[in-house]
Amino acid sequence: MNLDTILSVASVWTIPILLAITLHEAAHGWVALRLGDDTAYRLGRVTFNPFRHIDPFGTVLLPALLLFASGGRMMFGFAKPVPVNFARLHRPRRDMVLVAAAGPATNLALAVVSAALFHGVPYLSGDVAQWVAENLANSLWINLLLCVLNLLPIPPLDGGRIAVGLLPPPLAMRLARLERFGIFVILGAVFILPWIGRELGVDLNVFWWLVGAPAAYLSDLIATLVGL
Repeated sequence: MNLDTILSVASVWTIPILLAITLHEAAHGWVALRLGDDTAYRLGRVTFNPFRHIDPFGTVLLPALLLFASGGRMMFGFAKPVPVNFARLHRPRRDMVLVAAAGPATNLALAVVSAALFHGVPYLSGDVAQWVAENLANSLWINLLLCVLNLLPIPPLDGGRIAVGLLPPPLAMRLARLERFGIFVILGAVFILPWIGRELGVDLNVFWWLVGAPAAYLSDLIATLVGL
């Protein structure tokens, strides 16, 4: 892949990725602020500035490697977590769920907006129309991947925090204890299981089953709903 091709590919992935991750993280901080905790606000994390949220490995290198390796079919990444002091929330258990849900909900909203904006592409011309269309398509896909991924009930993902807030306290405490190991479970599902499957000649692509396939279904559903 030559430099021109790399730059061309990067130009239609960078903006969607940065917007998806930046607005996801800012949404956590904004909802926490509205519910009583200004920790993220005081640290400058309730902002549209992507550089306040970027983790060099999780936001840049890891998603790029996965996108290129999978031909754009899979993407996994993470930003710097938004700090939330749950003890300062008005109703900690309920509000923890709302703060956690804000990120995936934002990604879902961005996916719908991206799909709806396709109606404006015919009013553009030539290379500009193609570039905008590719950005919108990638934005739709990336936001749905992030939405579905983050709803998996595995701490430290948002879905894990939602589950901790909804489960009875004894079960919630057991699930919360898994947070320190959760990232290893996720990375194992993304990288190690597919590798083992290839060696054994068995499809063990758990990431696609749990994230890619639901995201593809949602993509078709949203396209239908906005009239594409």
